[in-house]
Amino acid sequence: MGSFRIPKKNFMLEAKEYFMISIGLIIYAFGWSFFLLPFKLVSGGTTGIGAIIQYATGFPMQYTFFIINVVLLMVAIKELGIKFCLKTIYAVFILTIFLDVAQRILEAYDINALAVLGSEATFEASIIGAGFCGMGIGICFIFGGSTGGTDIIAAIINKYRDVSLGRLIMYIDVAIVVSCCFILGREEISKVFYGLITLLISATMLDYVINSNRRLVQFLIFSKKYDEISQFITKDMHRGVTLLNGVGYYTKEDTKVIVTLVRGNEAGDIFRIVHEIDPCAFISQSRVSGVYGAGFDKIKVK
Repeated sequence: MGSFRIPKKNFMLEAKEYFMISIGLIIYAFGWSFFLLPFKLVSGGTTGIGAIIQYATGFPMQYTFFIINVVLLMVAIKELGIKFCLKTIYAVFILTIFLDVAQRILEAYDINALAVLGSEATFEASIIGAGFCGMGIGICFIFGGSTGGTDIIAAIINKYRDVSLGRLIMYIDVAIVVSCCFILGREEISKVFYGLITLLISATMLDYVINSNRRLVQFLIFSKKYDEISQFITKDMHRGVTLLNGVGYYTKEDTKVIVTLVRGNEAGDIFRIVHEIDPCAFISQSRVSGVYGAGFDKIKVK
């Protein structure tokens, strides 16, 4: 029986995705631990539920987050399948650890936003903390990760009801934030206001991070060394190439035109390699609003 071997390209791609998900979770844990928790601020999701319980009872938020997500994941695996949940399972375990470690480190060195900004900086802490949280979640989403919680609930409901995922998540998160005034008491009513601010800012940052990653560029490359350039784009960048037949009007010579679509952060690699292979090449670059298909965004039809 032959041994199973993971293709190198797929393994490296998966490793990069898990690494970037971890970076996103570190940023998210920092936003909560350094900015939101010291000011007893709330937000949506299971981390928001965990925070409210921690403020009321002292039970660490990361453990509440973990327990709720384990239950939700058990249901989600049955309803949505293991493939949907694999990276979410990883993210839940890792975020639980990061939240715990971040709080321990900050407590050990007695440093947080409350100490740095002062007790009157609640508004500033809510904005900055939400920005970090939104950025962290955005990075996770880009690489196929999720912190579970309301995402899982919304995905399960969406399976049986034709309701917008974004709307479901918003309803659940707002309900979590509003509930803090019943759990913590009327004197904490201001937490609802700050909680709604964190939801708004984190959602805005989340959209910004995701949409920035979707910035796409189309290249038309005119070069006699089209074969070498095409090989680099396909083999090293793992992007598709189409060759068009053309005729130079002035010279009347046949030529090949390379057409390729890459993400914005890959554009520099195209210019660099084309210049190295053929300094006389002619390049046209243009922005595109969206590309759907293999290697880019999925085609979604209602």
